[in-house]
Amino acid sequence: MRHRTRRRLALVLLLVWLPAYVALAWWVMGSIERLPWALEIPVYLVLGLAWALPFRFVFRGVGRGAPEGEGGRGPRPRP
Repeated sequence: MRHRTRRRLALVLLLVWLPAYVALAWWVMGSIERLPWALEIPVYLVLGLAWALPFRFVFRGVGRGAPEGEGGRGPRPRP
């Protein structure tokens, strides 16, 4: 997948999927009976990481500049 496509997909995931996932997780956790705190903390930790695990290939390297072969705005050469 091209770097530019991954950057756009990452933006869509952060602006659309993440809020939808938070609302879904909030609804699910609110609809079940309150768990003991020792079980509730791991559940929230798993839910906090579960949204990004399927998309880790999209986020990998997005914060860096575009690779040399793809053009775009890559890192500036040092003078």
